[in-house]
Amino acid sequence: MAKVKFDRVTVKYGDHTVIKDYSLEVQAGEILGIVGPSGCGKTTVVRSLGGFLNPDEGEIYIDDELVYSKKRRVNRSPEQRRLGIVFQDYAVWPHLSVWDNVAYPLKKRRAAKDEIAKKVKHALEQVRMTGYEKHMPAQLSGGQQQRVAIARALTSSNDLVIMDEPITNLDAKLREGMLEEIRAMQRRLKTTIIYITHDQEAALQLCDRVIIMQQDGQICQIGTDEEIIEHPANRFVFSFIGVSNFIPVTEDQGRYYLWKKDPALCYASQAPQGYLAGKKNVMGIRPMDIVFDDASPIKAVITQDVFLGSLFNYFVRLNDVELRVQRSTLDSLDGREYHEGDTVGLRFLNEKYYDEEEAV
Repeated sequence: MAKVKFDRVTVKYGDHTVIKDYSLEVQAGEILGIVGPSGCGKTTVVRSLGGFLNPDEGEIYIDDELVYSKKRRVNRSPEQRRLGIVFQDYAVWPHLSVWDNVAYPLKKRRAAKDEIAKKVKHALEQVRMTGYEKHMPAQLSGGQQQRVAIARALTSSNDLVIMDEPITNLDAKLREGMLEEIRAMQRRLKTTIIYITHDQEAALQLCDRVIIMQQDGQICQIGTDEEIIEHPANRFVFSFIGVSNFIPVTEDQGRYYLWKKDPALCYASQAPQGYLAGKKNVMGIRPMDIVFDDASPIKAVITQDVFLGSLFNYFVRLNDVELRVQRSTLDSLDGREYHEGDTVGLRFLNEKYYDEEEAV
């Protein structure tokens, strides 16, 4: 297990600053997910850690060893940092067998033959690829090639592995299976894994903690899946993680309206919990937190209903705006069915309130 520390790291490409004063501590033995929109600097972070990119400022530590500091003139090579990397496109050598691909980092370090044999065997066992040693990459499926890439990373380091979008090129079923394999492997080896992805669902499913990065490269929240879903730090996190609806709210003489002062759009007669006094408020609401309720004065029309197995997905039109509503299959056991064209009442639960002028 290895711990990692970024201390006020800044990276610039010409006049463009990708990350600035970036500070982060990765705990030994955890799977840490780094998620954010394309271009926010996720890959820049891991390239800096791996030694493939030199930051303009700041320091990077692996365990307690300083591996990079421009100011102190320290810059360990990628090989000296002893970490494994798994790339999005697998990057297995097409002309090398599975065995030789996995052994490559050890051969490059000129390890002894018995050490190579032992570590390659162990790595292949961890990814369940024993028996494929003589296969060439062209004989393997995408999922098997990814396992080879993970095994190769493990021969570089059992202590620290970086995974940069490792399952993006796999189909949905293989992605699900690979996430389970990565978690099971990590539990066996206690490896520290830094998992880079734009797929927030995969990160929440796999990782012990998740970092949410904004478009400007800043970290806006670090937490467990429950903390991020239940207590998003700002409007950006709420909108980025999962499906969301945003509805402007107007207050007039102690009554609260959706969009505008209209009796048909009044949903509360007292300040809702979390409402920001003195601000232009926007309500953030998850599709599962909008409930069909005939007693509600807020009426909408269902424009589309889709059955997705475990839930029903509805699109409803309210005040000429379309909202998404989700209802679990268990909720439908009350016998009430809803279809396109039905008029329904809407009730809102667990809503969040944000400043309308806050950037998303």
